[in-house]
Amino acid sequence: MVLASNAAMRKPRQFRKTYIRQWRDHRNLTLEQLADRLDVTPSYLSMLERAQRGYTQDTLEAIAEALQTDVASLLMRNPADPDAIWSVWDQAKPGEKRMIVDIAKTIVKTGT
Repeated sequence: MVLASNAAMRKPRQFRKTYIRQWRDHRNLTLEQLADRLDVTPSYLSMLERAQRGYTQDTLEAIAEALQTDVASLLMRNPADPDAIWSVWDQAKPGEKRMIVDIAKTIVKTGT
């Protein structure tokens, strides 16, 4: 019986999940279009999106700029989630935003 080598049995290394793909979709960009903006290959960008490749702060900053968002959003915010608080916030008018903040402060302060 032939045993597979350890390397063949090893799962691909997984890096921290990001929302790069969701932000790219949100901005209606193809993998190729974003890769061109970043001067990287589509393959490299695809690996980042699938958490099969690590990233640097500089890479995240460049992607965030190209997608018109911030680094924190690339790491923590799915722009396609309509029930997320930031989606509600993004759709709120200035007066509504003040109300949202007041309500949130009240909930945090009183627990209700």
